[in-house]
Amino acid sequence: MKKVKELMVPLSEYATVSEEATLYEAVAALEAAQQKLDHGRYRHRAVLIYNAEGQIVGKVSQLDIVRALEPKYNDIESARSASRFGFSKQFLKSMFHQYNLWGQPLADICRKAVKWKVKTFMYTPTEGEYVDQNASLNEAIHQLVMGHHQSLLVVGNTEIVGILRLTDVFNEVCRMIKSCEGL
Repeated sequence: MKKVKELMVPLSEYATVSEEATLYEAVAALEAAQQKLDHGRYRHRAVLIYNAEGQIVGKVSQLDIVRALEPKYNDIESARSASRFGFSKQFLKSMFHQYNLWGQPLADICRKAVKWKVKTFMYTPTEGEYVDQNASLNEAIHQLVMGHHQSLLVVGNTEIVGILRLTDVFNEVCRMIKSCEGL
């Protein structure tokens, strides 16, 4: 059975920035990491954030970046999970109007991008979003499914050594399924 370390993207190949980096620097790091990928791999969808000691302490996804452009989402406690819990399209639209979301946020995007530090909107992973590099693929799939995660941070000894992305796990599962042809 495959181990997590066989499918993970090593930390050295992933986009990373300091928690003191700006939104602009995070976007630039993500773009640079995507340009380095070979064309057979899926693009990265997040930037990993490290602290002053060089330890990974968070991540910023594409959704986090777009969400950060409209700070009023911070006033809506359930904004992160509203659609996940089955709220109707009409209810979500009423929230859009009630909170006057996206009234001016794109108009001053450059000012925001060079001003905002990623530490103010980064996501701090929970305990269930870490997986040991020697864990089986079965264990990692269980964590991804039960936590509804797009990725898991991979731990070797006591530090983050990579990221296991759902897209890479899915590709491996598809490869295994296709190998069944003719059985």
